[in-house]
Amino acid sequence: MTSQAKPRTGGQVLVDQLIAQGVERLTCVPGESYLAVLDALHDASIDVMICRNEGGAAMMADAYGKLTGKLGICFVTRGPGAMNAAHGVHIAAHDSTPMVLFIGQAERGMLEREAFQEMDYKAVFGSVAKWVVEINLAERIPELIARAFRVALQGRPGPVVISLPEDMLLDTVEVADAPVVEPAETWPGLPDMVQLQKLLWAAKKPLVILGGTRWTERAQREIIRFAERFDLPVTTGFRRASLFPADHPNYAGDVGIGPNPKLAQRVKDADLLIVIGSRMSEMPSSSYTLIGIPTATQTLVHIHPDPQEIGRVYQPALGIIASPHAFASALSTVHPPVQIPWSEHTVSARADFLAWTEVPLKVPGDFQYGEVMVWLRNRMPPETIVCNGAGNYAIWLHRYWRHKRFATQVAPTSGSVGYSIPAGVMAKRQNPDKPVVVFAGDGCFLMNGAEFATAVQYDAPMVVIVVDNGMYGTIRMHQEREYPGRPSGTYLKNPDFAAFARAFGGHGETVRTTDEFAPAFERALASGKPAIIHCFIDPQAITPARTLDQIAGRAP
Repeated sequence: MTSQAKPRTGGQVLVDQLIAQGVERLTCVPGESYLAVLDALHDASIDVMICRNEGGAAMMADAYGKLTGKLGICFVTRGPGAMNAAHGVHIAAHDSTPMVLFIGQAERGMLEREAFQEMDYKAVFGSVAKWVVEINLAERIPELIARAFRVALQGRPGPVVISLPEDMLLDTVEVADAPVVEPAETWPGLPDMVQLQKLLWAAKKPLVILGGTRWTERAQREIIRFAERFDLPVTTGFRRASLFPADHPNYAGDVGIGPNPKLAQRVKDADLLIVIGSRMSEMPSSSYTLIGIPTATQTLVHIHPDPQEIGRVYQPALGIIASPHAFASALSTVHPPVQIPWSEHTVSARADFLAWTEVPLKVPGDFQYGEVMVWLRNRMPPETIVCNGAGNYAIWLHRYWRHKRFATQVAPTSGSVGYSIPAGVMAKRQNPDKPVVVFAGDGCFLMNGAEFATAVQYDAPMVVIVVDNGMYGTIRMHQEREYPGRPSGTYLKNPDFAAFARAFGGHGETVRTTDEFAPAFERALASGKPAIIHCFIDPQAITPARTLDQIAGRAP
């Protein structure tokens, strides 16, 4: 028996694997189905964040993965706990976030009897997770945990679900720990880079789109140098805006929901489109209208770490299987032409971005959301982390905020309502020295607003801006477009969100006019507490450019 292979319970073996793999923080909602793990965590060095709902816990784990590129770890109990957490698994799958969800399970001897809260997790999560496994032998824990980490991190990252029978965690075994997992990289070959250089030398209107995951700060720096050497216009995908600094002269904006029409046309008109990391799914492709399917109208170079994504939707002229990090490291071998013919194109793209984002449009009502966004972007330091969920309130954020640092945007590309509060809690817990500003609609906030209590419990002084229009605004917008004058199921009667914050032990402010916002925000920051600023916006202000009546055809 080696020193590693001393007798341990399954619960202790599991926690030891997490420590061996470098896990520093995890989220959970406790449950009796994995008490042995909770007991092993009692003396562990891992920071265990207790959450109020399994959905919030899973979203926090996803946010951790987005912020760090490492695995987000979440523990939940069986049955209802697993179903609540499914929300976060779906986000991690669509957003390509590395994550492992551990779920307690009924005892092995009771399975297949529909025991208390028993579920077949392979059937339940099989279509959304990268891998689902049930560990029935405690001696296999190191093997299967190591495999789970590798599956979640390699290729296109994503979620792994692990089921833990309650009695298995109590078994005592002698087994060695698994070695630390380092995800394998696939590096672009020299012929790939030579072909890329040839395509660039032949181009007249090239454009770069950045997206996906497996980015690093070093990769961002190398992409910036690449853009500068070739004087390329660079755009970012939907909710991936912090992959390239917005204050850089080569930045041309982001493609996503309702992009700058000039930028969308620029994507269509490009003769060379270099897509790095992004799948160019429905949102960044404007519902698959920017690039031809299956054959791109542009000369398409698609770089992605998963070979299954190359040619899945778009057939590229050049497909390169590599992570953004590996690809960026190889760009130094690609040299620009002596004369760069597209520099005016880059200057024009930058000018279009500035014109689109510089001066906010006026909307109905006393609260001018665009002016508030511009004030915030000028007030807050570049390292500020911004979190949001889904809803029309985020359109202002995406249009007017300018991300200047890596990993400062934490938002679901899956369009998941309720994400912002859990994400903000994790962002502040992970980065206590950086400001964290969270945006939520009134509907979005109450999906997981109870996690504000988690922020108070862990002294995570994020500032939450709740934009309240008294309805599920995105759905109402669609209703007015498709069924004008017939709203149904979208009206909301809301609480006093400022009082909600104070009731939890946080700081609360109420804002009804533009002028009230700045002093309220300063007081929220100065409080040193988790804070909510409850902002009332006119229901007609449904987008920065169009009112509800205009969408319904009732106004010009």
